[in-house]
Amino acid sequence: MAAMPPTEILSGAREALAAKVLSQAFASFQDTAESLERSYQQLESEVARLRRELEERNAELARSLAEKGRMRDALHTILESLPCGVLVAEKTGSISFLNRAGAAIVAAPQPAEHVSQLPSALQLALEMSGKGGEWELELQGAQAKLWLHLRHAPLGPAEESVYILEDVSESKRLAEARQRMERDRALAEMAAVLAHEIRNPLGSLELFAGLLAETSSQSEQRGWAEQVQAGLRMLAATVNNVLHFHHLPCPQLAATDVGELLSGACEFLQPLARRAGVELRLAHELDGVEIRADRHRLEQVLLNLALNSLRAASGPGKTLVFSGRLNRDSCPAWVEVEVLDDGPGLAGDDVERIFQAGFSTRPGSPGLGLTVCKLIVEQHGGSIRAANRPSGGACFAMRFPLGGPA
Repeated sequence: MAAMPPTEILSGAREALAAKVLSQAFASFQDTAESLERSYQQLESEVARLRRELEERNAELARSLAEKGRMRDALHTILESLPCGVLVAEKTGSISFLNRAGAAIVAAPQPAEHVSQLPSALQLALEMSGKGGEWELELQGAQAKLWLHLRHAPLGPAEESVYILEDVSESKRLAEARQRMERDRALAEMAAVLAHEIRNPLGSLELFAGLLAETSSQSEQRGWAEQVQAGLRMLAATVNNVLHFHHLPCPQLAATDVGELLSGACEFLQPLARRAGVELRLAHELDGVEIRADRHRLEQVLLNLALNSLRAASGPGKTLVFSGRLNRDSCPAWVEVEVLDDGPGLAGDDVERIFQAGFSTRPGSPGLGLTVCKLIVEQHGGSIRAANRPSGGACFAMRFPLGGPA
């Protein structure tokens, strides 16, 4: 066998070496590719894990934001629905929140932008309350005065402060009304005690004045006695009004002849009529007509009505008439008694208020007479009304059931 030339041997060696190197390189490449594939799979797995974590975090963050949004909306709704005012102000004076109640209390636009928009008294109170404590202040509202209770609630180290504004005007007014009622009650009790103490000697004075008027032989002395008697009866009427207004006991009902009642009242009032220069007349058809009534109470009513008429229509030529009629055809049957005068009559607005306690057109009068008349008449199951007569003057008409109060 012939020997191979050296060049061929060298060439074969080179090819073998190249094949080996290529084989090694391919094996190395394959290992590297497999390593890269494993790394890629690991990276892909890590990316997937991170994506899942990110999605979970995003979902949790979205839930947290939604919950915070719901809480914020709920808190805003609660603050807006509170009956007290809530004001949040920064240290710079800017107002970051003012609910509807607060805007209504301070009468500021909503939303108010700065503390300087608020009333000056409230600005000062906010400044003082920021230093601690609680404050009450009085403000002039659009229609009436307002009383505010102010509390400061700092928000920790933040730059904002919360102020709670509470409108205590109603409680203030109720407290003042309660104080007035207590004062009025004390005055009423004192007035009732004084009236009770005055009434006893007043009755004796009236009796002796009547005796003097009857026994005096000289007309001048008799006139003086009648003047005293008339003044005492007017004073007695005022005392009885005070007593009856503050304490009106149940009437002592008994069969009462209305005709005799009117005749007795007319005789009792004659000194007052003569003093006023007024003619007192009877014009009724009620003799023998009986109702169940408290005679003394109804006499008090007639006295009060007559005194009002004598004050309104006094002087020569004036008349005061007690009239009455019976209606048996109605159901129930009723008796009507009228007190008529020919004075100036009643003003249009006064007719609606004339029976209200405290209302009077006469300076210095307590305004209780007609109120007491209404109370007594209603105790007897009746009614009373006031009107102007077509011919001039006033008419006070009382209507009582014939069978007495139910």
